Amino acid sequence: MEVILKKDVEHLGRKDDLVKVKAGYGRNFLVPSGLAKLVTPSVKKMHNETLKQRAHKDAKIKDEAQKLVAKLEKSTVKVGTKVGENGKIFGSVGAIQLAEAIDALGFTIDRRDVKIKGDAIKQIGVYEALIKFHKEVTADIKFEVVGE
Repeated sequence: MEVILKKDVEHLGRKDDLVKVKAGYGRNFLVPSGLAKLVTPSVKKMHNETLKQRAHKDAKIKDEAQKLVAKLEKSTVKVGTKVGENGKIFGSVGAIQLAEAIDALGFTIDRRDVKIKGDAIKQIGVYEALIKFHKEVTADIKFEVVGE
């Protein structure tokens, strides 16, 4: 049985993917819970046309994301935090603080798209993070943790 996903379903696919599932799973879970719709020939044609239009829009969004990455890599991101003796931070610096520091520079980033590399940040220094701007565009950004 083929269905078109209306939302992202973990271990199955992303929104608007055409996937094959077992009939019971599709009819008893995916369709009634609003996660998918059954595929008919007319629905398949409409879906293909929608994907063509969306591909054009997605190309523009991807291009904008790549321009943002180029601008962000040129700027230096500094995360200010309270510091005790010996450069130790009170608590730790996480994705939320990094996303706020990037927002302060004029770039809009969702904190869920920020993944800090390594362990928890508890010292002043320079660190790296992986930031997802688009499903196909990611960037490794270096940022500096400084005391306030």
